[in-house]
Amino acid sequence: MKKFMIITIFIALHLFSGCSVETEEQAESASLPEQQMSQAAVSNKTDTPPAAEESEEHEEHIAFTLEEVEHKFGTRPGSKFLPAVAIDTDEAPEFTFTEDESDTEPLPYYKLTDNSYFFFGNIAEVDENNRGMNGNAGFVVTPDGVVVIDSLGTPKLARRIIATIRSVTDIPIRYLIVTHNHPDHAYGAISFKQIDNVDVIGHKAAIEYINSGRIEHSVAYRRTFIEPDMVEFEAVRPDIIIDVPLYEKYELKLGEYIFDIYNVGPQHSYGDLIVHDRNENILWVSDLVFNNRVTFMEDGHSKLAIQGQEWLLDNFSDVKLMIPGHGSAQTAPFPMVTKTMNYVKRMREFMAKAIDDGVDLMDAVDTAEFEDWKNVRLYGLNQRPNSNFIYREIEAEQFE
Repeated sequence: MKKFMIITIFIALHLFSGCSVETEEQAESASLPEQQMSQAAVSNKTDTPPAAEESEEHEEHIAFTLEEVEHKFGTRPGSKFLPAVAIDTDEAPEFTFTEDESDTEPLPYYKLTDNSYFFFGNIAEVDENNRGMNGNAGFVVTPDGVVVIDSLGTPKLARRIIATIRSVTDIPIRYLIVTHNHPDHAYGAISFKQIDNVDVIGHKAAIEYINSGRIEHSVAYRRTFIEPDMVEFEAVRPDIIIDVPLYEKYELKLGEYIFDIYNVGPQHSYGDLIVHDRNENILWVSDLVFNNRVTFMEDGHSKLAIQGQEWLLDNFSDVKLMIPGHGSAQTAPFPMVTKTMNYVKRMREFMAKAIDDGVDLMDAVDTAEFEDWKNVRLYGLNQRPNSNFIYREIEAEQFE
């Protein structure tokens, strides 16, 4: 069995991944304050693929050619669509940026409550059209300072987050919370680090990621097609490191505001955080959950992801909103949590049976087609890497 496991892991390195828009409609909650889009959003209306960007081995002097970074799941050139609302919608932004846009120009944003603001990213792989705006971020304005959740995918986008905040309030930025190390959430952090009196908060595993070879590969990949946006990039070590037991919290107080920052472990990345804004009763769940998008599992632990999703439903069923790292915000009963969890459970069950039946890795990946998921965004990009990873993960569990 050990020999078979080694062979399958070797073969896994040679498997590659292969989206259309989901059409279900969900009702917008009438119990929340009216969702307001910024003027910037109204005016715009009318990564590597994850397996490559997040999982490659370390090499020296890494470089890519444009032919090597062809994007099949990026954003259509010239798109300028933003949904009318960012809560309980199956729609997703499809909008692009140009290289010559100023980094002092505010980004389109949604005002979710009186104090909470949301950047709704494209559901796509990073490419030269979305320029790293393929994840969500946001900020909360308190009387004693602004708290930012995630920094988007480039230093330039982060500077545009800062410009957006300055267009909303003169209250100083005090904290950037980086929920996890993946590029679409963390690569803009240096722009906040350059501001006086801003503390960056991150998971203890961020240090491990910074010291790994993966970051060099990922940065080289992005510089191939959005190099101007990556100028000044540096990996940022957190000023405040979250090092608490699994599902325990670090309490961040800012005047009368309290943000509970929970360690949800390495379920999606090296280490993941979620943020509960107690005053607004809003939970920023990052990539523990995906909405209208197929998850990416190759950097985490699927059993821990399922455990974390069950923990979410058990402990936060009464929050006003959950805001994921990809897709729209959502109100109770938070079907995106159950849907993400069921996908992971189904993949584990499929691959466990394949292994029990003696099906080899390549055949298992080839047959892991979920017909009812094929119209969900990024299925074509992530289904095969997810299948590949889960097979190897379950196989390894047999030796624990």
